[in-house]
Amino acid sequence: MLQLVIPQQELWNEYTQEFVYTKPQVLQLEHSLVSISKWEAKWHKSFISSTVKSHEEEIDYVRCMTITQNVDPNVYNYLTRDNLNAVNKYIEAPMSATYVFEDGNQQKGTEKITSELIYYWMIAFGIPFDPCQKWHLNRLLMLIKVCSVKNRSPKKRMSHDKLQNRARLNAERKRRYNSKG
Repeated sequence: MLQLVIPQQELWNEYTQEFVYTKPQVLQLEHSLVSISKWEAKWHKSFISSTVKSHEEEIDYVRCMTITQNVDPNVYNYLTRDNLNAVNKYIEAPMSATYVFEDGNQQKGTEKITSELIYYWMIAFGIPFDPCQKWHLNRLLMLIKVCSVKNRSPKKRMSHDKLQNRARLNAERKRRYNSKG
């Protein structure tokens, strides 16, 4: 969870021609599958992509991540660049010490990852929605990778007879073609 402090600010109100002072606000944020689902429902596109998000989309994702109750909607207008940098750093944090070695045959990034696809993976691997959908997203994705690796069938080992037969055939070919291998 990320705790974001939006500092007190002095603003100019053009209608009343007065200075307005905002109160500092503390927001509790969670980068989770629930947050992504809310954002994708509004913007109708995949959150997990290399496409750069607009400032409005960034701010709206902070709104979707907020788990603090009864937040004044105007507070999102006062987010600073430092606030947004902290949010991006939090989103990019691995939140796991696990590393999964990918198969050489798989091409990473060929499939668009959406919240529905992640929910599918959760169903396929029997991962319970509650509480996992509220985890940091990178932790959830790592659990899915671990389940994927652990559920792969082990590579079939050649039986002793097959190995002996292969060795015999190779020896015959070496003799027939007068080769060293």
